[in-house]
Amino acid sequence: MEIVVCLKQVPDTESQIKISGDKKSIETGDIKWVMNPYDEYAVEEALKLKEKFKGSVTVVSAGPARVVEALRTALAMGADKAIHIEVDTVQLDSYGTAELMAAAIKEVPHDLIFTGQRAVDNDQTSTGAALAEFLGIPQLSLITKVDVADDASKVTVQRPVEGQTLVIESSLPALITAQKGLNEPRYASLPGIMKAKRKPMDKKDPGALGVTPSSKSEVVQIIPPPERAAGKIIDGETAEEKAIELVRLLHDEAKLV
Repeated sequence: MEIVVCLKQVPDTESQIKISGDKKSIETGDIKWVMNPYDEYAVEEALKLKEKFKGSVTVVSAGPARVVEALRTALAMGADKAIHIEVDTVQLDSYGTAELMAAAIKEVPHDLIFTGQRAVDNDQTSTGAALAEFLGIPQLSLITKVDVADDASKVTVQRPVEGQTLVIESSLPALITAQKGLNEPRYASLPGIMKAKRKPMDKKDPGALGVTPSSKSEVVQIIPPPERAAGKIIDGETAEEKAIELVRLLHDEAKLV
């Protein structure tokens, strides 16, 4: 089975995000970059299927030179090869990213394509859908269980929906967006990290793929969320007095009770 995983490099969720002077981007100097957490589920599921059906896993990402770090992480986890579409002059949105990845994936054999269900930076949740449309294949989104038939002719997936479970069957090739709960991503082992350095990393120029990097959307302004009001310490000699005062504040000031 030939599997492709599309991944994105995003700021570590513990990084302190600062808005740059142009109010349209963030300062990147002190940011630690990591693989998008939802893409980790995608990589793990691809590796599990490779272990069952053999074949190979190819990871693909579009972005500046630093994206290679995320691709190397996936290779260290067990992926076989990587494709880096180098783009550093355009801030890609979901459409532009999907267009580039589709052009690269068309050149690669694929039975299944995995992506994370969303990226934790822009949170647009639409790259997978756009990619499936470009490739003309079914898209199965927000998936928490994947079961490929023994003959690798079809896939059955589960998607939680409003307290219930939706079971969907699809022919292959198909695209699956991975949701939390699908699996528990493995850590890259030391031998895996060493092997990753020798695995193939194919660099693709957008022009060679016949695509001009572009975006359908434009960032007009990034506005930080309002600062939280300072907390309030409730005075009282006993727990009962504090509880009474808390209820009073919730009623009179917060208007919650």
